Amino acid sequence: MEPMFLSEVESKPVEGELVERIESLKALGAPIPQIWHLFNFKPEVTEHLAVFTQGVMRGPSPLSPGMRELIAAFTSRRNDCPF
Repeated sequence: MEPMFLSEVESKPVEGELVERIESLKALGAPIPQIWHLFNFKPEVTEHLAVFTQGVMRGPSPLSPGMRELIAAFTSRRNDCPF
């Protein structure tokens, strides 16, 4: 994955609940979703995005969480956005 435009966002030491997720991806040699760097950089500002996303993807719905993930992955692919 290409480095982020703002290197200080990407290079900030990881804290909080993202540590385990990011370390596991690093151990696998997998790319780290760039939005995770933003969540780490400004957790007090991005917390509402995490809550919103969980509500949309995991909250009550006529669609299963798996179907919602599939729709999100398809949309991301159509937009040339790594998911």
